[in-house]
Amino acid sequence: MIKRSRVPLYLQLMEELIKKIDNREFQVNEKLPSERELCDLYDMSRITVRQTLQELEREGYIYKAHGKGTFVASQSYHQNLINLYSFTEEMKSLGKRPVTKVLSFREIEIEERIATKMNLEPLDEVFQVVRLRIADNVPLMYETSYLPKKNFPKLTEQDLKERPMYDVFNEDYQIVVTKATERFSATNVRKEEAKQLQMEENQPAMLVKRYAYYNHNLIEYTVSVARGDKFDYTVELT
Repeated sequence: MIKRSRVPLYLQLMEELIKKIDNREFQVNEKLPSERELCDLYDMSRITVRQTLQELEREGYIYKAHGKGTFVASQSYHQNLINLYSFTEEMKSLGKRPVTKVLSFREIEIEERIATKMNLEPLDEVFQVVRLRIADNVPLMYETSYLPKKNFPKLTEQDLKERPMYDVFNEDYQIVVTKATERFSATNVRKEEAKQLQMEENQPAMLVKRYAYYNHNLIEYTVSVARGDKFDYTVELT
């Protein structure tokens, strides 16, 4: 560390630790040296080291496990919301291997609450599809989609196991998503979501409600629970 530099010491230490994380001197989920050990190793005060660790945690480089210590976090997946996107294509563009696991596929009659959201009538038939989104063997999102049967009358579970959902829409029904609206809020994961996402029940997560349209017709309503430690989102305002 260059203690006479105008760069604050905690930022210098941050840069040093980030280099080690990027160079994989510290592996994902590896425990970092304790605050005391970092103080001795870099000849820093406890206050400086603590500030460094707080900033690294905020930036998503590390995470803390109560009573166990501080560990290197896995990469978060940055999602730009300026354009329409496909999970599968987005993960491929990041060099990841995407997998979508269909957990359930049911034909149901919707109740008034969901019917109102989808501009349908109560008891209209929809397909309810629950999927787990995975990248490089890491579960990222637990999704429940509602698809109007009138738009996709011959849709099957096998279709969604073999091809991305939007590919099925396009190839089998000549329907493409022309517009989508997403609403974000905080949530806590429920028991089944936690099990599939490999999280603890009631851990905080991001709730994303997606309304996808073909021209003016709503063709998909999806509720996603996204791991907050794996995603960050960017919205461009003009």
